[in-house]
Order: sequence, then structure tokens, then C-alpha cells
Amino acid sequence: MKTLLRLLPLLTLLCCAALLARAEDLGNVSPVGLWKNDDAKFEIFDSGGKLGAKIVSLTQPNTPEGKPKTDIHNPDASRHGDSLLGMVFMRGFTPAGNGRWENGTIYDPKTGKTYSCYMQLENKDTIRVRGFIGISALGRTQIWTRVK
Repeated sequence: MKTLLRLLPLLTLLCCAALLARAEDLGNVSPVGLWKNDDAKFEIFDSGGKLGAKIVSLTQPNTPEGKPKTDIHNPDASRHGDSLLGMVFMRGFTPAGNGRWENGTIYDPKTGKTYSCYMQLENKDTIRVRGFIGISALGRTQIWTRVK
């Protein structure tokens, strides 16, 4: 038991070092590239030091009538004919460190609403995207995986 108590600080230090190493690794991983969820594939891109994202493909690209899906829920009626393919729906993300990007917005074409948003890398191939109103506790999270 005494030996275990002597080793406890060393074990704690090793665990902390492993966590810090993981955080540093994610800090160097860029989310720029292709990602997917169940509905679509997205391209996260850098635009003047801020990240954005656009829709590059949809699992179901057409309406039940066979027409390409458009932005029919946009509050600006003049945009209802805009294609969802190629739409930039995320903008303005700035790095916050440790694989996190904040201060962005995300547009939901299913509702026509825009939300505050942050992205957090879980690992190099998984990112958590959280859209919210006001505070992040009032929101919804999606998990995206990197397309290889």
C-alpha cells in the first residue's frame, strides 16, 4: 500500500502529460477538408484566416418530385431558388486553441434559421459541430466524420 501511495504522484503526472499531449496534437490538426454526416458531405475551408463550410453533396439531392433541392425555407424569398449544393452555410470561425473554433454561425436550410456555432475536434477524424441560441447549452450537436 505504501508503494502504491508513493507511485500515485508519478501516475497522476503521467496521466496529465498524456492528456496534454492529446490536446497539443489536436491543436495542430486542421479541420480544413471534406466531412460527412448522415445527410450530406461538407467542405470546411479557410477564407482569410476564418473557417467556413459549404455543402458539396447530399444523400438525397432531389425532392420527392425529382427536382434538385433548393433553399425553400430561406427568410429571403428571393433565395428560395438557390441550390443547396455549393451553399456556404457556415461562416466566421476563429481558432480558440486545442482543436476548437468559435464565433461562427451555421445556417440550417431545413428551417431557414441561422445560429451561433462552434466546432470541436474530438480526434483528427471526428468533429463536434454545435449550433445554439444565446448560450451553447441551448442547442443541438452533430458529429461529423472526415472523408478519406
